[in-house]
Amino acid sequence: MRGFLGETNARTALIVDRAGQLVATVGEAPVFDPTAFASLTAADFSANDQLARMLGEAEFGALFHQGERESMYLADVARRVILVVLFDNRTTLGLVKLRVKPAVGQLNQVFTEMFDRDGTSAPGVESAFLGEAEDEIDKLFGS
Repeated sequence: MRGFLGETNARTALIVDRAGQLVATVGEAPVFDPTAFASLTAADFSANDQLARMLGEAEFGALFHQGERESMYLADVARRVILVVLFDNRTTLGLVKLRVKPAVGQLNQVFTEMFDRDGTSAPGVESAFLGEAEDEIDKLFGS
């Protein structure tokens, strides 16, 4: 993930499970409560899944929130976790979107393999599983 952050000039990448637990953080340390942020991120993604269904879509695989100075891009990973990319005016949404696709592809593969190996089919991530997930992510992205 560090390489991804360097390529995009994004500040921070977080991985949050669908139950609202923070799985991993890479980059600048957040200036907010990461536990509360993870819960709100999961709720945001869940609400948008419902909106997608109302519009006849199976899901929205990615979300974007833009502020005056800070923005975030959220992407579904293996229907189990959410990649959250925090960035500011030092980069553009276009660059983040361009670089996030291959990163999500790699994360999809890692998480799918881990869940298949673990036999876990539920969207929530078990706490014993979090350490293994962090190790696999570190190996994948050379952190």
